[in-house]
Amino acid sequence: MKLALITGGHRRLGAAIAARLATEGWTLALHGAHDATPDPSLAAVLSRTAVVWHGFIANLADSQAVNALIPAVIAQFGVAPTLLVNNAAIFEDDGAMTADATAIAAHHAVNAAAPVALALALYRTGGYGSVVNIVDQRIRNPVPDQLSYSLSKAALASATRTLAVALAPRLRFNAVAPGLTLPTANYDEAAMARIATAMPLGRLATPAEIADAVLFLAGAESITGQTIFVDGGANLKSFDRDFVYL
Repeated sequence: MKLALITGGHRRLGAAIAARLATEGWTLALHGAHDATPDPSLAAVLSRTAVVWHGFIANLADSQAVNALIPAVIAQFGVAPTLLVNNAAIFEDDGAMTADATAIAAHHAVNAAAPVALALALYRTGGYGSVVNIVDQRIRNPVPDQLSYSLSKAALASATRTLAVALAPRLRFNAVAPGLTLPTANYDEAAMARIATAMPLGRLATPAEIADAVLFLAGAESITGQTIFVDGGANLKSFDRDFVYL
């Protein structure tokens, strides 16, 4: 059975990844922090493909909930996941003058510690498979904004290479680093178009392209410890601020 656990897998980018895996026949364990009801677009794909899936709710800031997630998936499906996609993340806008220990620790817990703990739990099941961490293009050229978030994604990127060594050969670890992809309320259509023109490729990545990268890494059995940037080339340039401020 090809079973994928996708954290934050029921909406936004996680939903796009889940939909792509569904079209390839993957059984899906979809995690959500408060609910695991698929977005309408994902629900339509799940219905059309008739894949087996189940939702799991866990607060990734709670270590007990994190530790219980892999066992819950195994109890539901009878096997351990062969793919773990660490997609869920929290994101707050702080900087050097506003970040504090509480914010830094909170971001680290969800964005870095929980993905590592889930990977270790998967390894301890004795199974084989792949872990794909969703990081951020800013790991190559940091910006001063969203400091707590940026530090946590840098930690997850480092964990990708460290665990690729520590847990080989049974688990492969790779990462996908998106740039600006899905807008939040801070971006209007004009802003997205303007930012796209600043990219070396003159365009922003789509959720489908990021999902394709995850699918590729899931099956690339000779690749581990690598990061694929899917960002329109954003990582090739150094920006003074986060995109929302440009």
